[in-house]
This record gives sequence, structure tokens and C-alpha cells, in this order.
Amino acid sequence: QAQLEESGGGLVQAGGSLRLSCAASGRTFSSYAMGWFRRAPGKDREFVATINRGGGMTYYANSVKGRFTISRDNAKKTVYLQMNSLEPEDTAVYYCAADYAVDYGLRLTAGQYDYWGQGTQVTVSS
Repeated sequence: QAQLEESGGGLVQAGGSLRLSCAASGRTFSSYAMGWFRRAPGKDREFVATINRGGGMTYYANSVKGRFTISRDNAKKTVYLQMNSLEPEDTAVYYCAADYAVDYGLRLTAGQYDYWGQGTQVTVSS
């Protein structure tokens, strides 16, 4: 069973950058497909980005494509979300998610993930 802990959130001005980290414990990290989701105030949780267990495939929501980059370091059991050119619309609680994968595919929907972190707040001021 995986346990996930996000860090790196905070307050940043529009146009700035943040890097979120998600540290995992438990079963072999390299066997997990990983994803980032977010929930803005008054809105439903939405998909942000995903990376497959091998790290060779990634996929992004259109709203963050070209600004955010997901990556993973299997030796450190950590997945990252580099967020550049942040906009006030990016303000949300960001959640890390993991799915124990037997394939090298991507996971785009929340229902495909078995494990979730507690979230980290990102606030972008205008």
C-alpha cells in the first residue's frame, strides 16, 4: 500500500513558478503510474498531468500544456510537477495520486488511481 505526501505549494505571483513534489512510500515506486490533480474553490477535482510507470510517457490537461511538466525520480520515489507561467486560475489544492500498474499506460481519470495524498495548496496572486 502506497502512502503519498505532497510538498512545495505556496503563494506566488502570476507569472511565477513552483515545483511540487510527491514522496511515496510502500511498494516499489517504479511500479506506479502517477498523476497530479487539482481542486479549485467551488469546482470539481480536475486532471492536471500523468506519467507512466517507466517515465517515458506523459500527458497533460490542455489548460496546463506547455506550462507544467511532470517528471519522476524512481530512485528517490518522488514525482514532481514543475509549474511555470502560473496564472490565478491555477489556484487550487493539488493532489498526487498513484496506481499500481502492470502496464506502461497512462491514467487520465481519478477513478483509475488507488492512492491519494492529502494535497498542497497553491495560490497564485494577480
